[in-house]
Amino acid sequence: MFSYRHAFHAGNHADVLKHTVLIATLDHLLEKEAALTVIDTHAGAGLYRLDGDYAGTSGEAAEGILRLLSDKKEPAAPAPAPAAKTAAKKSAPAAEVPLADAIARYLGVISDFNPKGGARVYPGSPFIVQHLLRDHDKLKLFELHPTDARTLDANIAQLEAGRQIAVLRDDGFGSATKFLPPPSRRALVLMDPSYEIKSDYGRVLDFAAEALKRFATGTYAIWYPIIPRPEAHDLPRRLKTMATKAGKPWLHATLTVKSSKITTDASGETHRPGLPASGMFLINPPYTLKPLLAAALPQLVERLAQDRHATFSLDSGG
Repeated sequence: MFSYRHAFHAGNHADVLKHTVLIATLDHLLEKEAALTVIDTHAGAGLYRLDGDYAGTSGEAAEGILRLLSDKKEPAAPAPAPAAKTAAKKSAPAAEVPLADAIARYLGVISDFNPKGGARVYPGSPFIVQHLLRDHDKLKLFELHPTDARTLDANIAQLEAGRQIAVLRDDGFGSATKFLPPPSRRALVLMDPSYEIKSDYGRVLDFAAEALKRFATGTYAIWYPIIPRPEAHDLPRRLKTMATKAGKPWLHATLTVKSSKITTDASGETHRPGLPASGMFLINPPYTLKPLLAAALPQLVERLAQDRHATFSLDSGG
């Protein structure tokens, strides 16, 4: 049950997609003064060393954040404020294609955790969210894995954030709805379980349905892997049906970096491709998100492609 460790996958292409979408969503939600509650149903350890044993074993960050940093056309300094972005683009050389705003913003947040450059430290969703929240906002973190929960506790304690952040060693799918609706009636819920067991797909659907009943105007963001498993392909379709029946807008973005086919080399050795693609599905997304991703996704395909099968999709409704 507890074999999945996000530390092995920190900073990979799926994290790039997930966190680019997360940051763009938060930026919009935080424009309003009213307090925002963010709930992370599967928080992980919160902060990762890309030169540590876990990340170093898989090396997935090399094809994700590290590749994006090495291929970028602009420095990974914090992204300019919205008012300064137009000026920054005008001053760029004509032959240089600037990074899409959503990617520049994502790299800016990563650079905030790495003041000496590069990406030695990679922030998971809890640290990205806390980094962006204001003092009167709230963050609820759920983590059931005993080792990751202890690490998350220790990492969060260093922030000295007091009552702003609650770390709960509990099943997010079983307990997180108790915080809905929050007192301010503004919330973002992030769901990104491991999906190592097939029941996770059904639990995402059940949780989303219950959450919408309790708090129909909340923003719900679901990450999922795109793998050769029927449940993985059924999930976005069923989420679309759920959102449509509830009369809620939705947005669905996917990023594919390579083929999902299993190959065999001349020596007869079988090669499995690992995770070839992932998706983000949002219910009640910010209206600003689709144009940001329309500019960002083609650039992510260009920079993170591992073979000719790399592609993206972006769809919305409601």
